[in-house]
Amino acid sequence: MIRAALVDDATVIRGALAGMLREIEVVVAVSTAEELIARRLEVDVVVLDLHLVNRTQPDALQGVAAVQALVEAGYAVCVYSQEERRWVLAACIAAGARGVVSKAEPLDVAEQAFAEVAAGGSVVPAPVAGLIEVLVRRRSITLLGERQRQVLAGRARGLTYAEMAQQLHLSESTLRGYWHELIGTVSEHLQHTAPADIERALGLAPGDLLDAWPRSRS
Repeated sequence: MIRAALVDDATVIRGALAGMLREIEVVVAVSTAEELIARRLEVDVVVLDLHLVNRTQPDALQGVAAVQALVEAGYAVCVYSQEERRWVLAACIAAGARGVVSKAEPLDVAEQAFAEVAAGGSVVPAPVAGLIEVLVRRRSITLLGERQRQVLAGRARGLTYAEMAQQLHLSESTLRGYWHELIGTVSEHLQHTAPADIERALGLAPGDLLDAWPRSRS
């Protein structure tokens, strides 16, 4: 059984999600990343909401800062949020999150994403893969091999591993391996890239990423 920790400021989510997952045991559900880190519990995956500040915890870590703190504490993080801005979600990948899944997805899709991250895999939605593809196309990211570029293009267009396996004549496990390596490479690259460089590559206004982009851990 996969052991998970849930970090969400919504009491209803903390109370309900544990009973709705079939293959994942939520061993702890807390409202802040700081509380989980202080407990030093060993879990396979942390399911993290990005928006944790509210009236009762105005100073809580949230967003990319919460992702980064949990990753630095040694946790595998899967973001589970209503956040839709793809550059914010890409910033979570840059901060070390291994997965991103929307709260709008069906529960079985979300649970599969949590399990994928727990197993050491990577889960990135098509809009974020599309953003990464833009950075590759505009030569902001130049470290990917040809197979990784092919997998990125497929994921950016919403193709499943099975569909890509038919097109590329490779096994699904091989494609998952390329994808996992790709996300690790992209995350490492983005951690050490100045926000201004990303803004120029994406056509954003100067300063748009300052509040979202993680600080370098170097």
